[in-house]
Amino acid sequence: MLRRSLVFFLFAAGLIQSAQGQPKNIQPTLIPQNSGTTSGLIAVSPVNPQVVWASGRDGTFTVTTDGGNTWRAGVVPGAELLQFRDVEGVSAKVAYLMSIGLSGAPTDFRIYKTTDGGVTWSLQFVNQLDGAFYDCFAFWTPNRGIAHSDSVNGVFPDLRTTEGTTWHSISSNMPPALPGETSFAASGTCVATQGGQNAWIATGGATIARVLATRDGGDTWNAYDTPFISSPSAGAFTIAFRNPWNGIVGGGDLDPSDLNNARTATSSDGGVTWTLTNPPPVTGAIFGLAYAHGVGNGDGSRTVVVTANAGGAAWTPDEGTTWFSLPGVTGFWSVAFASPKAGWLVGTNGRILKVSF
Repeated sequence: MLRRSLVFFLFAAGLIQSAQGQPKNIQPTLIPQNSGTTSGLIAVSPVNPQVVWASGRDGTFTVTTDGGNTWRAGVVPGAELLQFRDVEGVSAKVAYLMSIGLSGAPTDFRIYKTTDGGVTWSLQFVNQLDGAFYDCFAFWTPNRGIAHSDSVNGVFPDLRTTEGTTWHSISSNMPPALPGETSFAASGTCVATQGGQNAWIATGGATIARVLATRDGGDTWNAYDTPFISSPSAGAFTIAFRNPWNGIVGGGDLDPSDLNNARTATSSDGGVTWTLTNPPPVTGAIFGLAYAHGVGNGDGSRTVVVTANAGGAAWTPDEGTTWFSLPGVTGFWSVAFASPKAGWLVGTNGRILKVSF
């Protein structure tokens, strides 16, 4: 949840540490690309190194089919006042979008789908529940996915689709919510799927920041504590897993008076227990992070890129033991990889950076 009064300008710029000493065999290359829009971009979803979808403010989406050399931006009719806080790319033709709105109307929370490359969009879900705030969604397959909302009266009104067309409540499957428990619609990565059945959801807002986990496609869930600070403006924001057992979660605090709580933690038991890593060299809250699998000279290095909006961006070759800043990289909300050579950071004013290792 990035609440209406906190959504946009809650990060203060911090000093970015030097990137000297980063591994010589892993050098990130950043190439700016023209997204075709000046609307802020919030989420990105690579299908493969050539096809990538991104989404953001003003009902905007943008898509490339040539690795980002050219992007084609558009606005979903009827969604001009909404923000697409998440996108799921399936192919050059098929994608899903999830919206929030600032009007306070429950119906601002919607899910759209295109099957013709964004020429037309079908409306699959319109929220009717007062208090629901859908933050993010993720998919196991092109037709199987889950959508996650902040809690309402102690219940998470989460959704699931099993055929890519209709969405049904799985609220009765979810663990009880803590008072005030929410997630953060900061990058489309508060939920992560892996394999055919595994999923994890990062939460905050309550007295404890937790990870909700399922091993059976959303039929049953467990809740596990993280070591992050948690409050109405703080908690776990973003989560990723590289296999069924090993994952990383990022978080922090949106409070501009408390900028030094950017944190990551790792798990090696499927999200049951979490251990803080060394702090990344960024300030504010970590909006998004992603794995780039197989970076390095065939040694299986696991590189994570972290974004933190105006508080900088950083990467780690060893899941948080050592960190290197990306000098001058600020204002990016989300990151995702199709391969180590094909990753994308998206952010304010329609900015896109291609990142390659």
